[in-house]
Formats: sequence, C-alpha cells, structure tokens
Amino acid sequence: MSTDNKTDIKMVIVMRNDLLCHKGKFCASAGHSSLVFLTKILQKNIDSSKPFYCLLNAKQIEWLFNGLQKKICLKVNSEAELLEIYNKAIENDIDAHLIEDHGLTEFKGVHTKTCVALGPDYSEKIDAITKHLKLF
Repeated sequence: MSTDNKTDIKMVIVMRNDLLCHKGKFCASAGHSSLVFLTKILQKNIDSSKPFYCLLNAKQIEWLFNGLQKKICLKVNSEAELLEIYNKAIENDIDAHLIEDHGLTEFKGVHTKTCVALGPDYSEKIDAITKHLKLF
C-alpha cells in the first residue's frame, strides 16, 4: 500500500438509513464519529508529556495534517448491518468506533446505535468491507 498519494487515506462514516430522526441528528452523529478516534487517543494518554501528534500512527498523522481529511458517508439499512460492518472492520485491523446516541433528544430515551467511523486508514483496506454500500 503506497502512501505517496495522500488521497489514499480516508475515513468512512457508515450511517443507519432506517432511523427516523431529524437531519441534525444524523449530522451530529457523523460529527461525533469523525472525532472519536482522536478524542479516545487523547483521553487514553491524557497524562502523557508528549505532544498529541506523537500519540498518533503515521496514517492518522497524514490524514489529519495533509489538508484533506477525506471523509465518505455511506449507509446501511439496519443496526444488524451496522454491527456487521463494525465487526468486519475490527477483524481486519481497521480502527472502528461505534456511536450510540443516548436518546435524550430523539429515539424516546432509547440508546440507539447510529453510525460507525472506520479509519482513518488506507482506502483500499476500508473499501474491502464497504465497497458494496451506497452513499448516504
């Protein structure tokens, strides 16, 4: 996998298309998912004396600092499909973060899995498990 082309690294956000909620809820979930990889690294290493970029791997650094921060939003039609993508990502050593809404403003108080963020990672690695999905 070549890293010469900076567009080879991306993040994919897989959203549930079956949820009946406001567009703003989808936007908020996507926003949470795009930041969660970074916030988890920072939380895990909060006591580190190193600058935060020293806590990232090369793909994450390239994605964050190349000016592109390529993100693609795809859709699935159920929680089961969302979990399948999440589990495949974990099995394929792709950084994956599942977002669960707490139901405070929508979903009638029920915790609801809304999306999963994959990466940032090499496009071909992520595409191997998401290429069949359609754009959100």
